[in-house]
Amino acid sequence: MMGAASRWTVGEPMPVDGVVEREPGSGLPVSPARAVDELFEAVLDDTGDATVRRLVSESWERSLAAAIDPATALPPFRFDRSESAARLAAHPLHNVMPLLRSNLVSIAEEAMHVVVVTDEQGIVLWREGANAVLRPADRVGLVEGSCWSEEAIGTNAMGTTLAVGKPVQIHSTEHLVRAVHAWTCVAAPVTDPDTGRIVGAIDITGPRRTIHPAMLALVTATAQLAENQMRMQLAIADERLRTRNQPHLQSLRGTPGALVTPTGRIIAGEPFGEWPERVDLDPITAGADRVRLADGREMHVEPLAEGYLLRAARRTGRAAAVEAPRHALSLRFLGDGSPTVVLDGESHGLTLRPAEILTALALHPEGLTAERLAFLLYGDDGNQTTVRGEIHRLRALIGTDVLKTRPYRLDAVVDTDFGTVRRALREGRVGDALRACAGPLLPRSDAPEIRGARDELEVGLRRAVLESDDVDLVHGYATHRLGRDDLEAHELLVDMLPAGDPRRAIAESRVARLLAE
Repeated sequence: MMGAASRWTVGEPMPVDGVVEREPGSGLPVSPARAVDELFEAVLDDTGDATVRRLVSESWERSLAAAIDPATALPPFRFDRSESAARLAAHPLHNVMPLLRSNLVSIAEEAMHVVVVTDEQGIVLWREGANAVLRPADRVGLVEGSCWSEEAIGTNAMGTTLAVGKPVQIHSTEHLVRAVHAWTCVAAPVTDPDTGRIVGAIDITGPRRTIHPAMLALVTATAQLAENQMRMQLAIADERLRTRNQPHLQSLRGTPGALVTPTGRIIAGEPFGEWPERVDLDPITAGADRVRLADGREMHVEPLAEGYLLRAARRTGRAAAVEAPRHALSLRFLGDGSPTVVLDGESHGLTLRPAEILTALALHPEGLTAERLAFLLYGDDGNQTTVRGEIHRLRALIGTDVLKTRPYRLDAVVDTDFGTVRRALREGRVGDALRACAGPLLPRSDAPEIRGARDELEVGLRRAVLESDDVDLVHGYATHRLGRDDLEAHELLVDMLPAGDPRRAIAESRVARLLAE
């Protein structure tokens, strides 16, 4: 079969019976059905010359090199449907799914096609379309969790668009694998404006004689709309990150530093204009605490509540004695991890009691007396002497100029992860609140003030999600740590999801299990 690769040539197919016709929907100059089938047989059986589009011939070369068997290959399954839904919820394309549904699904259903979204590996994360077409799509493995990369299943629109990075149409026997010769598909890649990398593909697939030539333009335009929406969402997120974390950058005045997004883009720096567009954070994810820029500078990296702070080595001597600006304090207390405080770019792990004190002070910026703080932390049994001892140890850690006394208060620009969630809820940004919430506030704490703040945050987030009438938000909450055991949330999700949505069966199973517990 590999020898067949040398037999095809690139160009337009030859006329059959002296006539070049256009098969409906494909735009390819072929005689209906027969010539395109003969082309495939000639190439694979090495019987005579054949002519094929360069896009297809190069894809066949890659597919055959990957040892794809055209006679027997079917797409492999990487994940089940429930895991595919969870992967979609965490994928960059999740936020543009309403756009994709509104632009493509109704058209696909009317035209008897299937709409598919894959990740960057060609794994199907979501599909929707006409029921009459979904059943035969099941038989060829065009379902959530299956992989349609060229390396996995040969030439097809999803895999080929990811391979070449541009919109493509693959018609009938242009597919390398015989099992999908009854289909024609069009697909376009989607590039993440945050990373600049292709993160997935949008595809429309249908019977080979029914797909319309305009489908390729429709899919291409929809992919561009998705990228534009992602770009707008990114600009908004960048501005929020800059606004909330600028005090951390200002606290380094006199020392070079920069604010970095979680994906490594530099969005603000001091001094201005001396920073690359992006920094490689791979060493940080591997456990390092510093990175080296392209110009050779080594920078310390400190995690913030959202993103990172780059800073050069601190200066010593007279320059360091210049009056410092107001301190920047970041508290990251949500979820099951260890509480962490970032002070002027330097990260410190905390035990539970100092984290509780800092939470109470962040919630009461006007300050607290020893008596009031003892009550908030210990209730009626609170002891002022115990509180003073804890405050003394905490001041030794973060500095007497940060934690003031009489009353106890934080003299710093304070940024907290729980404050980010509360602020998003107040502003009606429910999706942002859900994404920013890593879990409960100090879940091991029994302090009355912490319990109250934790319950308020969780109840507020839950109410906002369940009242949003947004199925993706409800699904995100139901799969979140805070909502995975919430019977009402799962029952609502079942009611909101259409019968053909694979997430519905998962939600129904979860409801049954919760009712049985």
